[in-house]
Amino acid sequence: MKKFSWKIKKVLLNGRARLGTLTTPHGKIETPAFIFCATKGVLKAISPDQAKTNNTQIILSNTYHLMLQPGEKVVADHGGLHKFMNWDGPMLTDSGGFQIFSLGYGSVSNEIKGIRTINKKTSSLVKISEEGATFKSYIDGSIKLLSPERSIMIQRKLGADLILVLDECTTFHAKKSYTSESMKRSHRWSLKSLDEYSSSKYYRPYFGSAGEQKLYGIIQGGIYKDLRDESIEFNLKNDFFGIAIGGTLGSTKEQMYDIVNFTANKLENNHPIHLLGIGEPLDIWNLVEAGIDTFDCVMPTRIARHGSALTRNLSKGKINIKNSKYKIDQNPLEIGCNCSTCRKYTRSYIHHLFKANEILGLQLISLHNIFFMNLMMEDIRQSIKNDNFKEVKKSWFN
Repeated sequence: MKKFSWKIKKVLLNGRARLGTLTTPHGKIETPAFIFCATKGVLKAISPDQAKTNNTQIILSNTYHLMLQPGEKVVADHGGLHKFMNWDGPMLTDSGGFQIFSLGYGSVSNEIKGIRTINKKTSSLVKISEEGATFKSYIDGSIKLLSPERSIMIQRKLGADLILVLDECTTFHAKKSYTSESMKRSHRWSLKSLDEYSSSKYYRPYFGSAGEQKLYGIIQGGIYKDLRDESIEFNLKNDFFGIAIGGTLGSTKEQMYDIVNFTANKLENNHPIHLLGIGEPLDIWNLVEAGIDTFDCVMPTRIARHGSALTRNLSKGKINIKNSKYKIDQNPLEIGCNCSTCRKYTRSYIHHLFKANEILGLQLISLHNIFFMNLMMEDIRQSIKNDNFKEVKKSWFN
């Protein structure tokens, strides 16, 4: 069986962008790479086989959603997520913390991307304590506690290759004093996560779904660089296989780039570096330059379900196939694209599918967007290998 390893193969001349190979028991991931979100154990509208055919290397599922439905025991009884959803490639599960706090604050997801909105009506968070996060289930309203130990236990049973510690994701409008308090609590949760992860009980036969896994720490600290420094120091001195950059990254793109560059620049080469929740194409190009190895985001498949196809030919980077101008357009979603959707179907037909509320439309654009993202990541990797990153980046958006 393949074991875990992380190797940097090349660093861009005059830059920090880097080629790497992340090896897991379920296969290798060539980095930089994009991780697609199969939040509830499914890539919405497409099958794992279709994702693989479109060059997907790794997918992510969510601890929060799976613990509520169908429950970790159901997944473990299948032998883990890989067998449950019939995916034989590498997998990552997040800790569940982001969803609890995003639903709780009603704003975290947007604020990470620089959109300052607050919707208190959606709040499901009951209490944050040293023990963990108490929240209301969105399925039946029951009160649940997700502790650091329970998050790791659930992730062990889900059996993904790469797992994350439990942390709190603070909002942009949180004061520095609270951001600091939250970060320190997240560090204490990380230590509890490490202790639970290292427990010998997970190597008994009845925890066979876990197999061998590796744990990522998460850097917090919001927009405050001194707090980011403190969190970097904490994560580097503990025994994490990988390091994730999390939390609110600012109110503008420029501030996000600044915080990520500041943080990534201080991390060592011993760990793969993951950026949580960022996935816009231009952001990926810019942040690969900071030394980020992997990204995850729901964006490519979420916008597909609303009729938006990614493209490199328009300034906005996408087209909305529901617009009336596509009703008689016999071009593919993107001229020159070699995905199965663009080779076989016209904009006019896919426009018709959306107007007729046919599920096939969601599938066809999802396949295109997945192909698009994987092709972009391959171009990024080749440009690092050939030391022409800036030229390829410029041509990609022209």
